[in-house]
Amino acid sequence: MMIMKMGETAVVLSLLQSDLRPIEEVLAEFNSKFPRSRYLTVCSSLSLLLQDPMILPGTDRLIGFAIIYHCYSSNKPSANPFVSDMINAACNEQVEKYERAFLLHLLQWNNYLNAKEILKQSAVDYIKSFDPSTHDFPELGELQREYGKANPGPSSHIFADNALKKLLHDPDVPRGCDPNSPEFDVQPGGNSKIGSGDRNEALPGILGKLTTGGLTPRWIRPCPPRYPVHQSEFIWIDPDNKHELIWDDKMCADTSRGATVRDLLVKALKVTVPPAEQEDIITELTNDTKFVYHCGITPGKLPQLVEHNPQIAVEILIKLNNTKEVNAYYDALVDMDMSLHSMEVVNRLTTAVPLPKEFLRSYITSCISSCENAKQQDKYMQNRLVRLVCVFLQSLIRNNIIDVKDLFIEVQAFCIDFSRIREAAGLFRLLKTLD
Repeated sequence: MMIMKMGETAVVLSLLQSDLRPIEEVLAEFNSKFPRSRYLTVCSSLSLLLQDPMILPGTDRLIGFAIIYHCYSSNKPSANPFVSDMINAACNEQVEKYERAFLLHLLQWNNYLNAKEILKQSAVDYIKSFDPSTHDFPELGELQREYGKANPGPSSHIFADNALKKLLHDPDVPRGCDPNSPEFDVQPGGNSKIGSGDRNEALPGILGKLTTGGLTPRWIRPCPPRYPVHQSEFIWIDPDNKHELIWDDKMCADTSRGATVRDLLVKALKVTVPPAEQEDIITELTNDTKFVYHCGITPGKLPQLVEHNPQIAVEILIKLNNTKEVNAYYDALVDMDMSLHSMEVVNRLTTAVPLPKEFLRSYITSCISSCENAKQQDKYMQNRLVRLVCVFLQSLIRNNIIDVKDLFIEVQAFCIDFSRIREAAGLFRLLKTLD
């Protein structure tokens, strides 16, 4: 069921009551307030209000039908989904003649072709200038033949003719009374009647809840009887399913060992763990291939583990070698301060798994930069770092781990800068033999 929103209801009621403004101005304001996607919802609600001539005053009804016509004016009148409501109202003798003539103008029936002209008038001016003697009205059959047998419209259904109206006329109010008087009103919900009260309080409830559709009989559709199954039919029509349970043997497995090893890894980030505990961690990494993913060692924690327990760091990096996550750990090794343990980790990795050339190049460049940036007053520390780097590079070159041509100029400049150190001089001679 398409229902209007509260804000839309207030706008529509305001437009319907603009009986002193030219109708084309009201339609222009309607275009500015409602997108095309809401046309069907608004017109469905208006169609329900317009089904009973006593709900709205005559001027409001003219504007309501003009909105329904305007929403689908780009098509032929017969293509309007609400054309059946317009035809029924145009042929309803209980409806005022000025309204019937107005609808015939919108439908462009015979000589009623000046729809654009009448929309330039206000609803009040049109009623005042209306002369019933100059108009003739067709029968319902004529309009139906002209526009075809129109569909009942979105607001109707199969039991619409059998529905009990929710709005009943007050027998104390005679027909032909002034519908704009304060005593003329509508009460929404249930079996209401048109009588005393305030019309403006009732209409928002009708529009917001669409209660004018009537109380329809329930369409009872009993389930059809099941056709008897013959013995010659396929067995899958009435299958005999025998499901067996599949037990998860690991569901109640003891996970305390994994928690213990994680606690040991937390300890390994702070201090050097004893060989026995180190062996427990390596054993768990070997036995459970997925343990490395939830052991708690992230790239940010790797430098701490390298400094205190390089052997464990090597095992973790070996387990992560074939994963995408290992690149983040390699970046952490490059970014950390150069030390004996970090070089030990990289050196062991070079003999255990193939390392990316980009990582090795970046790590060697970082080591050379660390030596050059060492404080000049701490000559001992600088010389120690240079010796470590030279021994490390000689090992990589002799074992064919790196192609020295990629870093020849950079390594040669490093050897010349620190030629006073024996290891640097030895590395320089090694480079000369390869040149």
